[in-house]
Amino acid sequence: PMTHPSDPLTLFGQAFTRAQERELFEANAMSLATVDGAGRPSVRIVLLKGIDERGLSFFTNRESRKGQELDAQKVAALCFHWPKGEEQVRFEGTIERVTDDESDAYFATRHPRSQAGAWASQQSRPLTDRAAFEAAVDELLEKHGSEPIARPPHWGGYRLVPLRCEFWYGRPNRLHERHVYERDAEGDAFTYTVLFP
Repeated sequence: PMTHPSDPLTLFGQAFTRAQERELFEANAMSLATVDGAGRPSVRIVLLKGIDERGLSFFTNRESRKGQELDAQKVAALCFHWPKGEEQVRFEGTIERVTDDESDAYFATRHPRSQAGAWASQQSRPLTDRAAFEAAVDELLEKHGSEPIARPPHWGGYRLVPLRCEFWYGRPNRLHERHVYERDAEGDAFTYTVLFP
């Protein structure tokens, strides 16, 4: 059995470090599940771009389907699966927008073509002419030259603030370990429970 600290985000940081050392592909890839106003779920893979004591952050076009659902419902779930280490981590929680400064700082690290794409893409909407979209990206790059491209106002980050976290560890014969943290009623500490596989 693994030793577990009282703070699930500390434990996640340890798991994420192991995954970065071990996995062949992007260890920061995570499934993001959102829900619409009618309770219909939707899931896709996004990339974790920040973790601190407040929660886990990622970035997107806020006018996309996921952005609209995050802003409207303010809840989401995340799942990491690291097959080489037989580990899985699930988070459920509330959603908040990160600050403009945080969004600006991350946007500045993106490749210029990705920055231009954030301006040119009407994410999640029908695309009738791929060539015209790519031409719009090229035009934006040419227009800016060597000047940095500012973050579009409709593009930014979200943070999942965990209410429930589950750590799953694969064990022989499907006798897996499941460790759950749930935020208490006051919201300032987590209770810890071990579940049957």
